[in-house]
Amino acid sequence: MTDTRGPQYEGYATGPLPGEREPATGQAGPYHPPRAYPSPAGGTQGGGTQGVGGQATRLPRTGARTTPRTRKARLRVAKADPWSVMKVSFLLSIALGICTVVAAAVLWMVMDAMGVFSTVGGTISEATGSNESNGFDLQSFLSLPRVLIFTSVIAVIDVVLATALATLGAFIYNLSAGFVGGVELTLAEDE
Repeated sequence: MTDTRGPQYEGYATGPLPGEREPATGQAGPYHPPRAYPSPAGGTQGGGTQGVGGQATRLPRTGARTTPRTRKARLRVAKADPWSVMKVSFLLSIALGICTVVAAAVLWMVMDAMGVFSTVGGTISEATGSNESNGFDLQSFLSLPRVLIFTSVIAVIDVVLATALATLGAFIYNLSAGFVGGVELTLAEDE
């Protein structure tokens, strides 16, 4: 095999490797990259001042824009995965059901502490009572265990229905997004 590169590459083959070279003599100061345009001899442009060692120090412009730029991107929700929609809606509806049961228990305790059930129950028993019977007993009908059982049944039905409706909604969205392209969103990022 013959070397056709010519004599300009002969020095590289016989010269020292990069680790064997002598360090360059010169200033041991910080590295300054080369500039595309040299600084004018009389001063600097842009209202700057001369700094240490003749280097130009840049001052901020007075008319500079201080508001941050906002990047915007237009995205389209082309498909909603029904399995992930079902999982998320199931967890959210469970949380909503637990909140419903706790809210019903707290509301019942507050109303019982205020004496609402005894007052309203006394009025109803007087209105529905006769000489032989005492009438309708509201306090035994609206006891805390009965209210919590009723609220729990409603919460379970809500969990099942919300999960099913959200999953069905994802299927319907996917069908309609196939025809019209989906929902377009414009997202903005502040810099």
